[in-house]
Amino acid sequence: MDTPTQTPDVADVLVIGAGPSGGMVAQVLSQGGLDVVCLEQGDWVTSSDFPTGRPEWELLVQKRWAHHPSERDVPADYPVEVSESDISPVMYNAVGGSSLFFGAQWPRLLPSDLKVRSVDGVAADWPLSYPELTHHYDAADRLVGVAGLGGNPAYPDGLDYPLPPHPLGPLGLTAARGLNSLGWHWWPGTVAIPSARFGELAQCERWGTCEWGCPRGSKASADLAFWVHNLRSGVRLVTGARVREVVVDAQGRARGAAWVDRDGVEHEQRARAVVVCCNGVGTARLLLASTSPLFPDGLANSSGLVGKNLMLHPNAAVLGVYDDEMGSHRGPLGEALVSLEFYETRAEHDFVRGMKFGAHPFPGVLNQVEFHRSLPFEQLWGPAIHDVVAAHSRSFFYSGQVDDLPEESNQVTLDPGLTDSDGIAAPKVRYRVSENSRKQLAFLVDRLDEAHRAAGAVRTVRLPLATDQPGHLLGTARMGTDPATSVVNADGRAHDVPNLYVADGSVFVTGGAVNPTATIVALAHRLGEHLLATARHQEAVA
Repeated sequence: MDTPTQTPDVADVLVIGAGPSGGMVAQVLSQGGLDVVCLEQGDWVTSSDFPTGRPEWELLVQKRWAHHPSERDVPADYPVEVSESDISPVMYNAVGGSSLFFGAQWPRLLPSDLKVRSVDGVAADWPLSYPELTHHYDAADRLVGVAGLGGNPAYPDGLDYPLPPHPLGPLGLTAARGLNSLGWHWWPGTVAIPSARFGELAQCERWGTCEWGCPRGSKASADLAFWVHNLRSGVRLVTGARVREVVVDAQGRARGAAWVDRDGVEHEQRARAVVVCCNGVGTARLLLASTSPLFPDGLANSSGLVGKNLMLHPNAAVLGVYDDEMGSHRGPLGEALVSLEFYETRAEHDFVRGMKFGAHPFPGVLNQVEFHRSLPFEQLWGPAIHDVVAAHSRSFFYSGQVDDLPEESNQVTLDPGLTDSDGIAAPKVRYRVSENSRKQLAFLVDRLDEAHRAAGAVRTVRLPLATDQPGHLLGTARMGTDPATSVVNADGRAHDVPNLYVADGSVFVTGGAVNPTATIVALAHRLGEHLLATARHQEAVA
């Protein structure tokens, strides 16, 4: 597919980043008749490009398809300095962004997630209510083709999905029996992977390799869910376009963006409004790098909060080995079932807020080996390796993530010495797991182990903290009503720059404990509708 590169001198809207939020914003605006240009520093990736359709895929994903940009080191990437971080963020630069690597879990936030200050006396409330998001969640589900089962008692009444849920399979049924015996909540997993053909998406063939790329084109990554449609709607998408800064005019309005192509040639794309969609690390990096006499500390940063309050959803897991076959190579990887039993604050806990966990298949024998890395040498290598590998088909794992409350000390800054290949400062991530999160993780691991034992596992292996998961990058340009304590308002518009918007996980006030992509896309839909309704009021660029 050819990517058009002829762009207007002044677009109605410039979108920076072609991931899920950029894809949704561009879709709403282009279908509403606006002239949209999107700059994406990555390239198109087709399903046949992924190594997951080859027998040696677990070896191939170690470098070129690694989850971390500093390991891949391909032209589309920029390095990320993580020496002072407990977790290394998962990111990918391409049309579709990091959704090429996501497991496609598609849960919504719960109502309490928007009112954490009111409910639990910590963090801050969101500047919008849960009913204000419902329409946008529903619209996103219909556009993406979400598979799930309505009626989950953990959510308000009325929630349903366009497609039926995926089969639980042997591992899901085993997990369900165990959770039933404990009396814990569970529900079939909700995923943005079609259980029947949907639009451009093939029916899922259950390969289970979702987090390393779907080789069948059966996952609603943003390239397939949005961008094939956006090009038909007239969006001009420019790939290989690394944005250096958002440029402002003398009045402090966003004029457009300065960007560099793969040949090192500098360009500027002008627009009447700019929407930044570069994830919780990339958006902070771009805003901090966009300095000028009017914005010496970075664009939209009068609060000093750009880059701060980074939330990464610390993740833990427990592998269970069973006597029976679990079909653990059969996907989708997202989750066969999910439990929100311990989602809300409880008086008997020594921490606030809670967690979400799910039962997952476990494709690949090398993944099985890697999960056992924490064991003593003699329990993994030598004769023991045969038992470890042989147990693969009889295993599945529970993984969960905790409600990672915002702390200003967890932040993204510009590294003083590290740059990308065009000399643009790289982001430095400083992130430490808080005491509250460590208590949550310890509780979570015990519960995951308990769930396996209740389901009949003959042995378990614990992973108390996954340092390379997940790719949930939230909070670095938070929304709010007060410009002194937030970066954007409830519509995603920057307090300091009237025609600058942010439409990714950066705007989260709190993170909840569920996977954030459904909420990111719903907020992007909301922002798109707002911008479309107010487009005629946007001032022309001089």
